[in-house]
Amino acid sequence: MEKSESIKNIATALNEFQRDVETIRKTETNPFFKSKYASLADILTVIRQPLADNGLSFVQFPKGKYCLETMLMHTSGEWLAESYEMEPTKKDPQGAGSVITYQRRYALGAILRLNIDVDDDANKASEEEKITIGMIGYADELIRTSTLDEDKKERDEKALSAKDLTLAEYTAIVNALKNAQPKKH
Repeated sequence: MEKSESIKNIATALNEFQRDVETIRKTETNPFFKSKYASLADILTVIRQPLADNGLSFVQFPKGKYCLETMLMHTSGEWLAESYEMEPTKKDPQGAGSVITYQRRYALGAILRLNIDVDDDANKASEEEKITIGMIGYADELIRTSTLDEDKKERDEKALSAKDLTLAEYTAIVNALKNAQPKKH
């Protein structure tokens, strides 16, 4: 972690922020683990005012290849920063975009000590990765209802039918498909 010479003021402000921030609702569902998590949009909505009230702000930006830097700043000029890399499953613009969103969500959760996921004591991560027929059916429905052009729908259907499809690849496809759903009014 990188930091300013002093972190006294930012530490106090961060403590007050953590006292002030409300619980972030977990409104999204991971189709594989059937667990709930907080979306980036939900996180940003909930933290905006408590950050401002405590003189805190942050910036996040891509850096290099598949790296994200997050800097938490205080009005005193003090700051904390860290960056990390995460390779996308698919190395295309959608894969890179999904990784950046994922990194942003987890970086904010870590630096601000937010409860954004269901804690399962890493039990789910240690389970064998299996893609079920139900999961494929869910993805097929997302393809059918998406706003993607027919060529992209066909590519996604082909990718989902691959015998060596990994869980990470499945998740990346589903996340991209969720973003391609018609907007509800």
